[in-house]
Amino acid sequence: MSPPVAPALADGDVQQLEVLSSHRVTMPAPMNPLLLASACLGSSGALNFLFSREDAQKPPLIVPTQEFLDLLTPVSSSRKRLTVPQASGDVEIGVDLASGDGMTITLLLQGVTPDGDTALHVVASHGHGDSIEFQNCARIINERDQGLLLAVNRKGDTPLHSAARAGKSQMLSCLIQLAESCNRLHELLRKENVLKETALHDAVRIGRKDIVDSLMEADPDLANYPKEGTSPLYLAILLEKEFLPEALHLKSNGNLSYSGPNGQNALHAVTAQGSDIMRGHVLKWNNSLTTHGDIDGSTPLHFTSAFRHSNGFKQLLEANPAPVYQADNNGFFPIHVAASMGAKHTIITLLEKLPSSAGLRTAQGQTFLHVAVEKRRLNIVTFVCRTPSLAWTLNMQDNDGNTAVHLAVQASKLYIFGSLFANKEVHLSLENNKKQTALDISRSLLPKGMYFNWNTDSLIYKVLTYAGAKHSCLRWDKVEENYSRQLKPDEAAIEEGKVKDSSQMLGIGSVLIATVAFGATFAVPGGFVADDHPNRGTPTLAGRYTFDAFMMANALAFICSSTATIGLMYSGSPMVNLMSRQINLGTSVFFMSSSVTCLSAAFALGVYMVLAPVAHATAIAICVLSPLVVLYRNWEFLLKVGILARPICVRTGLSRGLTWLAWIIISRMFIELWPFILIFGWAAIAQKLRNHL
Repeated sequence: MSPPVAPALADGDVQQLEVLSSHRVTMPAPMNPLLLASACLGSSGALNFLFSREDAQKPPLIVPTQEFLDLLTPVSSSRKRLTVPQASGDVEIGVDLASGDGMTITLLLQGVTPDGDTALHVVASHGHGDSIEFQNCARIINERDQGLLLAVNRKGDTPLHSAARAGKSQMLSCLIQLAESCNRLHELLRKENVLKETALHDAVRIGRKDIVDSLMEADPDLANYPKEGTSPLYLAILLEKEFLPEALHLKSNGNLSYSGPNGQNALHAVTAQGSDIMRGHVLKWNNSLTTHGDIDGSTPLHFTSAFRHSNGFKQLLEANPAPVYQADNNGFFPIHVAASMGAKHTIITLLEKLPSSAGLRTAQGQTFLHVAVEKRRLNIVTFVCRTPSLAWTLNMQDNDGNTAVHLAVQASKLYIFGSLFANKEVHLSLENNKKQTALDISRSLLPKGMYFNWNTDSLIYKVLTYAGAKHSCLRWDKVEENYSRQLKPDEAAIEEGKVKDSSQMLGIGSVLIATVAFGATFAVPGGFVADDHPNRGTPTLAGRYTFDAFMMANALAFICSSTATIGLMYSGSPMVNLMSRQINLGTSVFFMSSSVTCLSAAFALGVYMVLAPVAHATAIAICVLSPLVVLYRNWEFLLKVGILARPICVRTGLSRGLTWLAWIIISRMFIELWPFILIFGWAAIAQKLRNHL
């Protein structure tokens, strides 16, 4: 019987095996634990012991002997002497690395920690107070393998990075001397890790001026590295190490890099941190930084324009006004950035120095006023509208032909619209590229079908119409055609759903009010007369003015809520045509609102009747608070009318404006408070009739 034949491997499998085999050979071995302990504790004696064994071609120890422990922690040391619990004799375990010719290599210094640190990395980053013993260990390791001085771990850090990051100034000086002795000083100092940072960056990050000085003295050009990316100066400014930038500039004799990430420079970092003193230094060192844009084209002036209260803007502006007229990649000038952030003081400073900057436009042709309207910066819009020298910007049109008032109407922002509307220099009838005036846009925003009468869109349309704003220059039938509110078949289905949902929601409230009002009729305040008295079964408080008012309020609440309930039954029924459903829903909303007014009045009157004889102040307080229900229902109306009161009076004249305001307020009050007229009017009539009998 022939022996089994192994299955053939595909070409891809063979290549994968070759890669894995190569990976196993080239992967660094784990560091010998005794070597790691010796490096961490800074024991030159223990290191020499391990290296002497290696020189004698003995396998490295894994389990320590007593001789090794005595060297690792000598008796003279403050540390407690370590002992081996059981004699290990000469137990030795070797870590073998197969070489290409079959020989076994047992070099201790080839091992690394899981982070890729060599023994020199470990020695450089450990120890307390930069002990001389650790420096001796570094020298011993360097003598055996000078290549470790430039070896990097998984993060690309050299031992010099490790020493700088750990703040070991003496160890760092020792490493510099070792590199200088082998003519590799600049190569070591300028070595960058995976973050493109040198050891100088680590010294800056921990804020150690002595280490920064040592590195810069060894290589005055070190602050120029990396050539691209985050420079030490940028990092020092960004981390607010205010004493380091001057040290870097002094030690480098001004020959240093100002670069930062994403195309930024040190002046961008100063602007972000807001240090006026440091900004002055950087401007003195290199004024040309003011014109350098980052990856988005933003100069330092763009950056500082975004701050609402920034002395830096004035400082940069005085140093170099040219960037005011330098746009970023989106076409934004500094004045547009300031407007988008609501930085009013920045804009005032800019316009005082360079008034012509008010006319700068973005790539979309927008002025800073357009930007302020789009970003809803009321303070900027108000400032422009109340500054006569800026009147020439009010009607400037962007690439779409829109003025600021077009954008305000589109955004439905009442405060901003009111500010523009109050300025008579603002033309309300200019057409944009779509041949739309502000009134056309406002009318197009009115929803088809039913809507809340005091929505912002609706109110803006009413105000524009009252002020005499015009539609575009079209025949009126064309205007009606363009902005007709007749429902299309698909829109009618949506409207039916809207009416149905509203009817269901309001129906719950109307039924609840009717139930409460019905119950209160037969549970009147004060109770009923007992059966053994005259007029038994009648209310005890009957005949009083407040009682008559209470009963009328309660009856009106029941009638209005019941009427609303009936109307909602029709509006929610799909058998009724849409127009009738809309009419019934509108009527039901009116009676529903009135029933709430009546119910609040009935509550206040009932409480007053019961409490007035014994707690008059409390009764009055409750009567005052009860109308808050009605006030809350109208707070939006009152707020919006208050916002537009001044603009309408300015635009149309005081007399005409007050007339319009008085009309809408009085009509609204009558709609809301008509039940009070009936409630208290009937109580007075009933009282007079009773007195005449």
